[in-house]
Amino acid sequence: MTSIASQYPIPKKVLAIFAHPDDAEFFSGGTLARWASEGAHITLFLLTSGDKGTGDRSLSPAQLVATREAETRAAAAQLGFHSVIFQRMSDGELESSLSLRRAIVRMIRMKQPDSVLSSDPLARWRGNRRVNHPDHWVVASEVMNAVYPAARDHLNFPELLYDEGLEPHIARYLYLALPTEPNLRIETTAFQPQKLNALREHRSQIKDFEGLKARLEKQQDLSFSTPEQPRYAEYFRLMILD
Repeated sequence: MTSIASQYPIPKKVLAIFAHPDDAEFFSGGTLARWASEGAHITLFLLTSGDKGTGDRSLSPAQLVATREAETRAAAAQLGFHSVIFQRMSDGELESSLSLRRAIVRMIRMKQPDSVLSSDPLARWRGNRRVNHPDHWVVASEVMNAVYPAARDHLNFPELLYDEGLEPHIARYLYLALPTEPNLRIETTAFQPQKLNALREHRSQIKDFEGLKARLEKQQDLSFSTPEQPRYAEYFRLMILD
């Protein structure tokens, strides 16, 4: 196990990249709320709009997209994001590909973040009862491929430079949420209410919010929490790139 640090460079410009609506809130909502409170400019980039995430057979994919995009914007307002951008690829059908990588590279070059946040591509399951959604680790893998070397080198997707004027960019800090090998703990105690309020906005996905809230409240960080003073944290693999 890598030793866990609690010091990290406070981001100024963050690009959070995930597969679905609600991923950012579940994986790193407390941290993102904290960064927004510290003055970070945060853009959320979602590759899909979650067009298959329902058991309600009365909903068409288009209706579900409209619902989930509205929920995401409401959640983003709770957390203090600057903007939300949807790529609108098909939920459940993401594959590692040059087209997916290009979309991520394009956004990195457009937004020029100092910090990119996604999830850990190695996290294929959690415990013995949870298989990670394949879209999660596909996106996470292509985020890593985009951050290095594709966004950096002008001959990767040269049309982005020559047709759109998007200069190559190096994102110095890469944060991987839900990591298999964490090296960073970010305390989120003060921002747990914001995380919960953001998750509450995803009504199409969370049918028993009080049950979810109770489960999340039990997830205190026991490494530094006490019964008298419950504390929360989110863990990351932080990579500092040259």
